[in-house]
Amino acid sequence: MKIRTGIGYDVHKLVEDKSLTIGGIKIPYAKGSLGHSDGDVLIHAICDALLGAVNLRDIGFHFPDTSAEYKGIDSKILLQKVVKLVREKGFEIGNIDSIIVLQKPKIKDYIPQMKQILAETMPISEEDISVKATTTEQLGFTGREEGIVAYANVLIFKG
Repeated sequence: MKIRTGIGYDVHKLVEDKSLTIGGIKIPYAKGSLGHSDGDVLIHAICDALLGAVNLRDIGFHFPDTSAEYKGIDSKILLQKVVKLVREKGFEIGNIDSIIVLQKPKIKDYIPQMKQILAETMPISEEDISVKATTTEQLGFTGREEGIVAYANVLIFKG
């Protein structure tokens, strides 16, 4: 059996008059993610981790922010395309471990729904998806509520 891992990272600025979408869920909040797509920081980090695991560069290479085709796109569509690329290389997803870093809003109550949506989008078992959240104790740009960060680590396997 061949096993690979990948790590993903994404960051988006938080601004007023934008929606906040994390893990495929729109979360009510005064600020939202600024991005070319819907700005879903968690899905973007997962995409980068998966692409890295199969040595297919990064999300910006496949879905450039200069392309009108991806302007405002639902990031779940991007994730479906990435999973297809992973499977075309003969790999399956073993598990995903992720963490979202933001000061506000508190998102713990949304995590079960995020896992459900991610599982349906890929499709894999919810048991194979971990989503965690933390703050930076008011330190740095996330602590000042200027931005949001997500990290993802994936394990994929073949054979």
